[in-house]
Amino acid sequence: MAVFPFSQSLRERTWANHDESEGATFMHDLMIGKGTRDDYVALVVQHYFIYEALESVARDMAKDPIAGLFITDQLTRLPALEADLEFLVGADWREVCEPLPATNRYVSRIREVNGWSGGFVAHHYTRYLGDLSGGQHIYKVMQKRFGFDTNGIGFYLFDQIASPTEFKNTYREQLDAVDWDDSERERVIEEVLLAYRLNTELFHDLSAAKDAA
Repeated sequence: MAVFPFSQSLRERTWANHDESEGATFMHDLMIGKGTRDDYVALVVQHYFIYEALESVARDMAKDPIAGLFITDQLTRLPALEADLEFLVGADWREVCEPLPATNRYVSRIREVNGWSGGFVAHHYTRYLGDLSGGQHIYKVMQKRFGFDTNGIGFYLFDQIASPTEFKNTYREQLDAVDWDDSERERVIEEVLLAYRLNTELFHDLSAAKDAA
């Protein structure tokens, strides 16, 4: 019987949820040109709170023998998000930007897995490999749609990563090399599925906030 690498099992088990998340109406509209600049700004605002939590936990987990393997400054997004928000919202962005309820739930879960290497890696994998996979496409669409150069879309520019494909391949090799037993691997997969659900809930909240505006 063939034994699949963990990274392959993870991708196959979560692929349907990935499609559901990407197919949420808010993001779909933004990508096909129906969304507005304000919609894009709203998304960046929520990303800030998510990555502030994720990268805060990363600092705590940096010396963890498993989580530390995946933490690298090449992926850090918070400085880019801060610069994007200063450009998009203004110097007072910290005073006027607030998390949505779904974002608060997402942030709470990220902080809850602090200390659990598998849980942290699940959220790290979901966010950063998603950014590397879809970021260049989103960057180009937003650039064309709203006339950005690099200001306002720095979040999607991984200038320290020469080849996103090679980086993702190495990341998956590291996943396969972690000595998790079947039970722990299942827990990690379930946490990735939860991360996708939380992300989808965020898109629904963004749509609801837009409708209510």
